[in-house]
Amino acid sequence: MSNEKSTISGNIKKYRNKLGISQDVLSKRADLAFHTIAKIEAGATPNPTIDTVKKIADALGVSLDDLMKK
Repeated sequence: MSNEKSTISGNIKKYRNKLGISQDVLSKRADLAFHTIAKIEAGATPNPTIDTVKKIADALGVSLDDLMKK
């Protein structure tokens, strides 16, 4: 897993856990399929699109920069 990908997936999980929501709830808030969230968090999605990451950031109430910070 690349560092950038692991950073994004780790930050998504960190912010999701901070909000106390499940992957299912996040997927609904972001209007994405549950398996999309699960695969991104697991690092199984090699290149999530910027649109997908933006939807997740918006659903978490954070910026794209927040999700990319190490």
